[in-house]
Parts: sequence; structure tokens; C-alpha cells
Amino acid sequence: MDASSKTVVGDAPPTQPTGFDFLTRKSYVPPYWASHLNPIPSHVFSLGHLPTPIHKWNLPNLPNNTEVWLKRDDLSGTQLSGNKVRKLEFLMADAVAQGADCVITIGGIQSNHCCATAVAAKYLNLECYLILGTSKVLVDQDPGLTGNLLVERLVGAHVDLISKEEYAKIGSVTLTNILKEKLLNEGRRPYVIPEAGSNSLGTWGYIEAIREIEQQLQTGTGHLKFDDIVVACASGGTIAGLSLGSSLSALDAKVHAFSVCDDPDYFYDFVQGLLDGLDADVDSRDIVNIQNAKGLGYAVNTSEELKFVREVAAATGVVLDAVYCGKAAYGMMKDMAENPMKWEGRKILFIHTGGLLGLFDKVEQMGTSLGNWHRMDLDEDIPRKDGIGKMF
Repeated sequence: MDASSKTVVGDAPPTQPTGFDFLTRKSYVPPYWASHLNPIPSHVFSLGHLPTPIHKWNLPNLPNNTEVWLKRDDLSGTQLSGNKVRKLEFLMADAVAQGADCVITIGGIQSNHCCATAVAAKYLNLECYLILGTSKVLVDQDPGLTGNLLVERLVGAHVDLISKEEYAKIGSVTLTNILKEKLLNEGRRPYVIPEAGSNSLGTWGYIEAIREIEQQLQTGTGHLKFDDIVVACASGGTIAGLSLGSSLSALDAKVHAFSVCDDPDYFYDFVQGLLDGLDADVDSRDIVNIQNAKGLGYAVNTSEELKFVREVAAATGVVLDAVYCGKAAYGMMKDMAENPMKWEGRKILFIHTGGLLGLFDKVEQMGTSLGNWHRMDLDEDIPRKDGIGKMF
């Protein structure tokens, strides 16, 4: 695909997408407060519908004078949605610059990142190869069309299944390299995107998101200032960008990450590697607080967590995915209940990172708890006549 080029000048953000800006490649200039980082991306693709909205989130049972606001990165697109889009804007620009004709990435069977990558690749006329981890019982079977799998397969992604056990023993880097070598031997030009797009280049997606938040606050009514940012953590790239950007900018909000897999120490070390890859000269433990919220394990939910997702949707109209945001918000509310003084009077921005399609994988587990239906009661004496009502 031939992409047009637009230039971002000064410290202004990339031109917000219009109907003709979407899917264009633009020169990138970082925020002034991030201009010392190295390396700085040369280009970015417009893949997301940005800026995403921020609005008050009327969660029940908050500590006294505490406000929670919601950054709706779940509305960054339809098929191509969530936090992964911001990372892919930089990663896809690099893939195109390197002359790739296909991309490879890896994740769990309902990976939101893999789905977003598959869509973004086809937007840019690239083939997409996905390595998806599933249970050893299902690894030799058709993976079906539930949730993210439906979109991936509709857009023609090539899906390689591997058991979670093999995934854990071999590792994502080796697995993607094996597929890369295979494609190279076939004469292809593959570009490898790591799990969740979480490398130092992908980190720029959420450095840029901080600039977006700053601008929304500057142009909004009132004098809103956030004390804290809360977000789910599953790979580390999003929290690296948010925490680095927040600490460097005037936003200066403390980032609280709730990890939905692995332990905080792992993520502190991983994020440190991303920061070092940008010559940031900062300690990860100084700019982000990471708490464990994985519960029973990655993508495994307790009945209480699913009940929380259901109650939040019923109370506020906001649907959280069960794997990421649901666990993070559940962890935040639990911490607020146990340590109310820590949160009292704070203004908190919760980043909704998307993942709605993955919720379809929880239908069976949640189905029995969702009632609110019955056959409509109609008296026998209500007049009835064929042809009055339109049939659907």
C-alpha cells in the first residue's frame, strides 16, 4: 500500500485523523519533554481514532471525595481497538519502512494484540502470521470463531497453534524466530512484533497518549488535574509509556499498575529494560507502582471478578473485559476498600484498554448469572389480527 506522508511540526501532536488522514504515514516529532529520549521514531501510522474520550466514571462505593475518570481507549476503533493500537501505530510504520511484506506476532488464544495486528496488517496490505497459545487438549483442533478469533480469521490471518506448555518452555522470542526463518527461506520479508507490541519502540504509543491527555486537560472546561493513573498490566509496554510520559510531563500523575499475569518484580525488571532501551535514565520503581491482581492466573477468572464486571456494567454502562480491565478495576476497588485513606480526595484516571471481544470467551462462565429476561405478558383479550405488525 502506498501511504501518503504528513509532517508533524513543533510540539504539536500528530494531526488528528479525519476521513483522509486515517491510515496515512506521518513524520513524527516527540513532545518537547521526551525529546531527549533515544532512539526517537521517524514515522507513525494513523491507525487509531484519536483522541479517545475522557469522562467521569460514576463507580459506587468510592472513598470520600474520590473521583474516578475513564480514558476510553476501548473506543480507539472497532476491529482495531484498545491500547494495542497506539503501539502498532509506531511498529507498523517501522515494518513498512523496513520493506516488510508480512508481520509475525504471538500471544494467547484470545490475544487482543494479535487481533489488532491482524487487522492493521491487512489495512496496510501486509500478510499476518499469528502464533496463538492454547490448551494442550485443543491444540490439534480447529480453534473456532469465538471473540478475537472470528476477526483474525475473517481478515485472513495465518494461525499457528501451540500448547501453553510448549509456549512456556520455548518462549515467544524463539517461537517467532522459528517462524521468521521459515518465511525468510520462502523468500518472504517478515517483521516480528513482540508479545503485545511491548518493546521500546511500542512504548512510544503511550508516551504519545500522555501528550494527548495533557492536551485534553488544557482544552477542557474547569481545572481538572489527575493525581493518579490506574491501568491493567499484562506485558509492560503500556505502563512503561504511561509512567515515563507522566513523570516527564507536567501531568505528573502517579501510575498504579495492576498486573494480571506474572508478579510485580518481573514487571519492574521488564519495564526497566524498555526504559533503558530509550536511554531514559530513570528507575522503574520510582515512576510506577505495580500491584498483583492476577487472581487465579492469566485469563482465568473467579466468580467474584465476573460478578464485579457484571455489576459495573449494570451500574455505569461501561463494559470491562474480564482478562485485563476487569481485574485491574477489581483490584483498584478492593484496594480502595482496604486502604481508603490512600485514595481519599484523589482524582484518578483509569485507562480502559479495551478487550471486549475477549469477553465472548467468558459467555458460558457468565451466562448463568445474567437473568433479566422473561416472555412478555399479554392478556388474552388484547386484539390480534394478521398483518398488523411487521415481521422481522
